[in-house]
Amino acid sequence: MRREHHARLPWTCLAPVRGSLAALPSTLAAALVAGVLVALTAVPAGAAGTAVPAAAPPTGAAGHAVPPGAGSAAVRGETARAAVRAHEEARALVDRLRARDAGATEVRAAERRRKAIRAGLWDALWSVARATGDPVAVDPSGRAGRCPAARAPARSRAPEGRDGDWTAPTRRFRLSAGYAARGSRWAHRHTGQDFAVPAGTPVYAVGPGTVRVTTCGDGFGNQVVVRHPDGYFTQYAHLSRIDVRRGGRVAAGQRLGLAGATGNVTGPHLHFEVRITPYMGSAVAPLPWLRRKSVDVGG
Repeated sequence: MRREHHARLPWTCLAPVRGSLAALPSTLAAALVAGVLVALTAVPAGAAGTAVPAAAPPTGAAGHAVPPGAGSAAVRGETARAAVRAHEEARALVDRLRARDAGATEVRAAERRRKAIRAGLWDALWSVARATGDPVAVDPSGRAGRCPAARAPARSRAPEGRDGDWTAPTRRFRLSAGYAARGSRWAHRHTGQDFAVPAGTPVYAVGPGTVRVTTCGDGFGNQVVVRHPDGYFTQYAHLSRIDVRRGGRVAAGQRLGLAGATGNVTGPHLHFEVRITPYMGSAVAPLPWLRRKSVDVGG
């Protein structure tokens, strides 16, 4: 599951990306190049899986413990965030061009720039994920780790009836630790949005897509990652049960599993994340992303 983009970028070469970066502001282009270079040359094997020493395990506002190694690798730090920002600015430009009915040539050029940024970030994060044993990269089906997904039914339950094409990831929740949360109980920025719910609460796909990952074995515990038609990925972590298999198609509101407290946590909840790639280090703010889909969960 290394790539779904068309550009085939060597791990040690940024040449295919640099041409597309020329059309970006110089500061953003430099930040992206620096981020990918750090990923490819400065992260030793195992670095992303090494937690920053602390007197006690840091936890989030809703009892969400920081996954080991979250943000400890340089590729998951400021340089990766700069690449994510560059991608989101490129995506916003494409949206603006389409909204004002710009010419097809201009829209295609802007979309190529966006995809080139994602390609560079994707390759960098993939190489780090493989080197550090991230189960999303090395065991996406969960078979090697004997995750519950390996014994899941071939089909999950039919989606609940919904008025729109997108929906919230769970019901009767309370928003707890938010995206980029900081504080004395956090070692690093939080990479998603936590939904405080009791164990056993159903977890739903927020939109249509394909199940790309059903795995376990790291700080996220049992997790599902879904790829959506717009190219973004959503992650659902700490599940007590997984009800889908990798490769299956899901609809908005289709049950993926049940909320729980697997992985590195101190209490049951759903950790929901939106990513540009399947890999940690490419997260974007989930609530604004949901609002663009006409889903407002508060916050």
